Amino acid sequence: MNNGKQYAHQPVMLEEVLEMWFTRDDGFYVDGTFGRGGHSRALLSLLSPAGRLTGVDRDPQAVATGEQLEAEDSRFRIHAGRFDCLPELVSEAGRPIDGLLLDLGVSSPQLDDASRGFSFLRDGPLDMRMDPGSGESVADWLARADEKDIADVLYRFGEERKSRRIARAIVARRQETPLRTTRQLADLIESVLGKGDPGKHPATRSFQALRIHINRELEALEATLAQTLETLAIGGRLAVISFHSLEDRLVKLFIRDQSGMAPRGRGGLPLGEETPQRLRPLGKARRAGEEEVRHNPRARSAVLRVAERVA
Repeated sequence: MNNGKQYAHQPVMLEEVLEMWFTRDDGFYVDGTFGRGGHSRALLSLLSPAGRLTGVDRDPQAVATGEQLEAEDSRFRIHAGRFDCLPELVSEAGRPIDGLLLDLGVSSPQLDDASRGFSFLRDGPLDMRMDPGSGESVADWLARADEKDIADVLYRFGEERKSRRIARAIVARRQETPLRTTRQLADLIESVLGKGDPGKHPATRSFQALRIHINRELEALEATLAQTLETLAIGGRLAVISFHSLEDRLVKLFIRDQSGMAPRGRGGLPLGEETPQRLRPLGKARRAGEEEVRHNPRARSAVLRVAERVA
């Protein structure tokens, strides 16, 4: 835990999200990645007394922040858990969702809190669980996983081309001493890969991969996207902020597949059968502006995609 210390958090692409997420002031909205509530608080300022917003998060610190907001504003409630819970939320609200926001990845407070183990820039326990009270830490998984499984995770979720070399080094090191801290793992990866490109630590891809694997993030995203087809109101909107290509590719292909357009080959011919249109893309992918990136460098890789549910 962070012993009560608060960490700064800047909601990414706030103006763009509000422009695309908000459609009616009496609607029912879901912030599937509540975090510290930046997007949620901004949306609440636009809702009428009849509007409702549910925030979802599995991080206990985020849930505690949500409980404070719940006590302050009767239009808001917090739900502790993964965001692939949309049918449950719709059942509780008694109405479909007018707007769903997913701000994917890890939040600034999680990165900045060394005790959570998300960042190789700060030495701390090698944990990386969104919910520290549930499931297996990265340290425990690395202590028991097969070399092939480690390499597969690093390659699949981190697109790390030298995943086998890293996995081999991890298995060799754990026979001498267990990897229990972020600094130990980061230093080991650097010893295998070298310093790498300026401005990018060689452990970046591996830490991303291990975090995605241990929290089953892509599995939750795929399930949630599928749930939107039955839980979004007609005219309701899906807004997703992604921070790396794996997430963005899933979102992009899902919206394309549900927009009634089959992927095209050479000459513009469809590669498969066109499906009924269920979603309508709202413009092209959007990125954070230069001014926002200057003030919040973590917004540099953010990609926002929005689609609307159609009849």
